[in-house]
Amino acid sequence: MRSKFTIATALFTACLPLLLAPLPVSAEEIPLQDNRPDRYTVQKGDTLWGIAGRFLKQPWRWPEIWRMNRDQIKNPHLIYAGDVIALDRVDGQWRLSVADKTIRVSPTVRIDPLEAQAIPSIPAGDLAAYITQPIITGPDGLPGAAKIIAARDNRVVRGEGDSVYAVDVDERGGTEWYIYRPGNVLRSYDSNDVLGYEMRYLGTARVERFGEVSRMLITSAREEILLNDLLIPAPREVLLNYVPHAPDSAVEGRVIALYSGGAEAGRGFIVTLDRGASDGLEVGNVLAIFHPAPVIPDPRPYQGPDIMSKLSDQTRIIIPPGRYLNVPPERSGLLFVFKVFGRVSYAVVLNTVEPVEVGDLVRKP
Repeated sequence: MRSKFTIATALFTACLPLLLAPLPVSAEEIPLQDNRPDRYTVQKGDTLWGIAGRFLKQPWRWPEIWRMNRDQIKNPHLIYAGDVIALDRVDGQWRLSVADKTIRVSPTVRIDPLEAQAIPSIPAGDLAAYITQPIITGPDGLPGAAKIIAARDNRVVRGEGDSVYAVDVDERGGTEWYIYRPGNVLRSYDSNDVLGYEMRYLGTARVERFGEVSRMLITSAREEILLNDLLIPAPREVLLNYVPHAPDSAVEGRVIALYSGGAEAGRGFIVTLDRGASDGLEVGNVLAIFHPAPVIPDPRPYQGPDIMSKLSDQTRIIIPPGRYLNVPPERSGLLFVFKVFGRVSYAVVLNTVEPVEVGDLVRKP
């Protein structure tokens, strides 16, 4: 299996919130690393996963030991390179916080660091494009979307660098547009209910001339561009600073598609889940992945009632029925939810010990 992205290693760039109000830590003791430090100075380029891993054996659970409430989880205060993260025991419980900095200065101009200079939790890197790309619609797709209707020659397919003509391109949408085509019908893995209709992202285009028929240049193409492909204004990428946390309630879902279209996914790959906002999921949720185990033959001697079978020579033999044992699914990794719709969500695989496949279970860790 080939790793396709480097998202997981850069997903949680260090963004730790300042302690505002002491709240009780979960009754369950969070396991700490045996060789953990007492202090760590944040370096430029650090990742939250790496920093938390210096202190905790389960790095994603750092909001609990930081004693964060829900408002802080959704709107964390940022830290900066040079801040010192401290691990202390307060009231008999471990706590992470930013160490106090006491500096004696003369009267001077006060300079506060800009928020843009803070180390974000989700960097504008490999994951950024996927924040806005996935679109789930109803059965009508994207009514009113602009449409590619022709090109400057008679070739059937188009690609990066080609010019095309489109209608219904509104100037208010700006000059940068995304190209889509109706894709898969997303269904629940267990019930086969329709959850939504996925629009397949194809690439980007830039308007060269607005008009009743606008001319557009294809600036990137993930696959071949065809006539009748749809165009929508490129949305502004918003990288939320949600921190990793478990869902508030129990979640039991399945992986129903792999964004890459392959048969297997690994660390850094994007997967589609058959659970969404209506099931209590939100951006920042961490879920455990469980790989279903196949049933195995029961090797124990059969002790049930005899089952007789007549053969052609009228003799009889005992044929025990085939018996199998169900094996509980094995936990194989973690994923991070970054895009949520009503009944569907998208997540990135943070780590896994075996390939992730369609049908794998996802649960509250």
